[in-house]
Amino acid sequence: MKRVFLNKLNENWVVDRFRSEWYEYQSEISENNVRDSDVIWIIAPWTWNKISKRQLKNKKVICTIHHIDEEKFLKKEKENFYSRDKFVDEYHVISNKTKKQVQQYTDKKIHSIPFWVNQNVWFEIKNKEKLRNKYKLDMKKFYIGSFQRDTEGSDLTSPKLSKGPDIFIEKVKLLMENNPNIEVLLAGTRRQYIIGRLKELNIPFKYFEMVDFSILNELYNLLDLYIVSSRFEGGPQAIMECSLLKIPIISTDVGIAKEILSPKSIYSTTSLSEGTPDIDYAIEKVKKYLLPQGMENYKMMLINDS
Repeated sequence: MKRVFLNKLNENWVVDRFRSEWYEYQSEISENNVRDSDVIWIIAPWTWNKISKRQLKNKKVICTIHHIDEEKFLKKEKENFYSRDKFVDEYHVISNKTKKQVQQYTDKKIHSIPFWVNQNVWFEIKNKEKLRNKYKLDMKKFYIGSFQRDTEGSDLTSPKLSKGPDIFIEKVKLLMENNPNIEVLLAGTRRQYIIGRLKELNIPFKYFEMVDFSILNELYNLLDLYIVSSRFEGGPQAIMECSLLKIPIISTDVGIAKEILSPKSIYSTTSLSEGTPDIDYAIEKVKKYLLPQGMENYKMMLINDS
């Protein structure tokens, strides 16, 4: 049987988790030493040049492109893409939107497969009152969540516009017109832009900076609504996670949104009044991506000859 090697990144990012889960659930076809592998899966394309060129030349190579931020995909980024493309046999993307982007730069085969979601990490906690008491949250408040970084630059003051933090703020302001009991829950690093804007607008919030998956799962379960406001995305994986947890979620038309969420749950950046959560629709769509079933299409992509 063919053996698959996944390149490392060690950035404490979601891709590290996907790599770890793959080796845990697919140990029988996985290989930690690239020299002993038959297939190289470049799951972290920005670290591709750490892999021996000799190994890349002699093995089947599949490269994941998570997303392309078109405003930042300039000369240097394109040169890197084409340098790597010389070694790539096939591509993998996690949404049909990204597939259309990648097709502009290569004529090689592209597999569109959303990443799986681990139901052992992300699960519904039904006793909401007990959970809110644990975090000293008001049962009468309406909690909106955002757990993605929103700030970039060495001074940590510039909004990461691809993530749409400005859109998030405008969406919250609009919702507060009809519900003054809104409070925002933030998690993760580089949240300075949104924190600054919330303070300016006197919108109450709570910030949980560095949390593990166990706490993040609890934070999801505290929410009345999760808002994805990105302009460009690969996933985001929050769509999968909220759908599995039965957390109401609305999203801009990015990444996997149209593949998981109801059309009525997707709003336009030019019409912020749109967007209605549909929990039942989302949970039905996400079920086929649970482990181990959610890895089956990856196994076919990686070990089948094509």
